[in-house]
Amino acid sequence: MNGNTSTTAKAERLPDAERLTAQWKAVDWMLVETEVNRLQARIAKATQKKKWNTVKQLQYLLTHSYYAKLLAVRKVTTNKGKKTAGVDKVLWKTPAQKMNAALTLTDKGYKASPLRRVYIDKKGKQSKRPLGIPTMYDRAMQALYALALDPVSEATADNRSFGFRKGRCAQDACEYIFSDLARKVSPAWVLEGDIKGCFDHISHDWLIANIPMDKSILKQFLKAGFVFKGELFPTEDGTPQGGVISPILANMALDGMEEILSDRFNINSRGRYDRNWKRRYKVNLVRYADDFIVTAATKEVAEQAKTVLCDFLKTRGLELSEEKTVITHIEDGFDMLGWTFRKFKGKLIVKPSKKSVKAIIASLSETILRRGKAWKQEILIEKLNQKIRGWANYHQSVCASKTFSHIDNMLYEFLWSWAKRRHPKKRKCWTLTRYWRRKGNRSWVFSTEDGKTLLRTDHIPIVRHTRVRMEANPYLEPEYFTQRHFEHGMERLSGRFKQVWKNQRGCCYHCGLPIDLNDEKKIFFKLPRDKGGKDEVPNMAYVHKHCQSIFLERRSKE
Repeated sequence: MNGNTSTTAKAERLPDAERLTAQWKAVDWMLVETEVNRLQARIAKATQKKKWNTVKQLQYLLTHSYYAKLLAVRKVTTNKGKKTAGVDKVLWKTPAQKMNAALTLTDKGYKASPLRRVYIDKKGKQSKRPLGIPTMYDRAMQALYALALDPVSEATADNRSFGFRKGRCAQDACEYIFSDLARKVSPAWVLEGDIKGCFDHISHDWLIANIPMDKSILKQFLKAGFVFKGELFPTEDGTPQGGVISPILANMALDGMEEILSDRFNINSRGRYDRNWKRRYKVNLVRYADDFIVTAATKEVAEQAKTVLCDFLKTRGLELSEEKTVITHIEDGFDMLGWTFRKFKGKLIVKPSKKSVKAIIASLSETILRRGKAWKQEILIEKLNQKIRGWANYHQSVCASKTFSHIDNMLYEFLWSWAKRRHPKKRKCWTLTRYWRRKGNRSWVFSTEDGKTLLRTDHIPIVRHTRVRMEANPYLEPEYFTQRHFEHGMERLSGRFKQVWKNQRGCCYHCGLPIDLNDEKKIFFKLPRDKGGKDEVPNMAYVHKHCQSIFLERRSKE
């Protein structure tokens, strides 16, 4: 690394494992991300100008870059699937293993291993979802080529596609749906679309012919096969659910839906371009991964849109689910992304869906009454706060005040049952005063003696989400997206957490890179409390998940 000559020279004299460990810990991640982002920005610019030979050359440079390989390995060793092994049962846990992986990652003679097939439960359904788990090496290769493909995907994506895209989220989709349907002159009909088994049925031939990346590597990703109960099965179509690059491939396969609808409805009966087609037909698309809605002025227009999209999907080996694809009037309402959109007396109301509310209540009930039997109060509070904060943060941009109050009431019922089970022979007054206390102006607060308090959902403010600019590209306008992340933190965080976020400008205290609110992050004390550090804002710092171990090691040496 630049500026680390003495460190490198010293590391070369150490045994292999220690040398590799020292190399990994000495990586300057700000430099790594800067170099990778620089190449990604060039790929995005070349894609916009449709200079495909330049795109191919830049992709080759990126996928053979030392910095990109480091970033790919870090991504697959810090995400949620880091503890799940593939068919080789190998995991990269130590810094030495991670550094060795980055140094040995190559496309020369690359052959992908079969996926390990597992089946996971679908929420609220008896059927199971097939999940393909690649080996760590294959995951790292997919992450490496995803770094080169994503800038192309972003530059060619539909403006109103929001799922699995950098800098975009479900709340952006919600805001655009609201803007399409909220006014009196807005369309009254909605086509609710759901693609049947999208990830499992995408045509391999279409992907190989149309995805701009190394074809030999793409074939390895797609044709690897899978192992189930010791038997090897081939993969003839689809992208593996569980693959790092699969969401990008799926998005690119579905991009073009906006254009095909525009081509269908902007031509009038005389074969000429109709400037008022959006005003006449009121056709608008909003897509999140494989779920989408199309607005329409009449039911007939919605039917026509459905026919157009069916033909579009057929060329990609896909089809709409007949059960889930329906045409609905806005006054009857529809559900999407965990929200219900419905007009009451001409006013559009967006609130958490009944299915979403039922799911969080069931999850809280299981945590308290089933898993929490043997937990101490402070552990139960910690587990509940994680669930409550995550769910409430997702829904706090819609009309959720009544729902939040309802959840608090249900929480009290569950916690009261939990407390009575722990002390069946004690009086009601004794049980209440043991677990519920007075905090400031609030009474009956579920908290411990040392101050650990259960989060009240109805105290979380309702904050309107600021939607992303449709044409904004995260690789060409990084400052815009960095500022958006910071502003979202200022809107959604409160108390000391908000002040720490403000002090750090939404960046990691260790590496200095921006922190996404949805990233795994944690508050640490710069000076540990056992060494005299105070539990105050100046001594608190937000740190990335992947920076935590290095930060703690550095802090222990200081």
